[in-house]
Amino acid sequence: MEGEAHLKNTGMTRPLDTLGRIVIPKEMRTSMGIQAGESLEFYLDVETGLLSMRKYIGVCCHLCYSVQDLSYFRDSFLCKKCINDLKGNIGVSQLPVPVVKEPYKEKRAHRSHSQHLVEKLRRLMREHPTAKQGEYAEWLGVSQGRISQLKKLL
Repeated sequence: MEGEAHLKNTGMTRPLDTLGRIVIPKEMRTSMGIQAGESLEFYLDVETGLLSMRKYIGVCCHLCYSVQDLSYFRDSFLCKKCINDLKGNIGVSQLPVPVVKEPYKEKRAHRSHSQHLVEKLRRLMREHPTAKQGEYAEWLGVSQGRISQLKKLL
């Protein structure tokens, strides 16, 4: 998938109900500008089993959202103006080459980071046994959902 390099694990999980529905966490809906009743597009990478979604923008230019003079190119619509801008290198900037970590090292780093957070949470729970989950989340700089996950590891 094209946007795979920009994906990050949020640490949030949600159960699938018996009708196959899932609630998208409020933090995600807010950051993506998704309101109740709006449509979403789903993407699937069969090889990796990755399912992703984004707010449905309809049939318009993928770059400027224009609905005029559209051409279809590599699973996206582009308008004539954007195509010409790209051809002339107008508004194009070079991005640094991303550094790709090996999956094994990434998983090890994630585990040690989780273990580190579990230890910090354990200490905080001893020091502040009556604190609420939101307070623990604020002190550790993580979401309340992450605190629930860390508690399960205790």
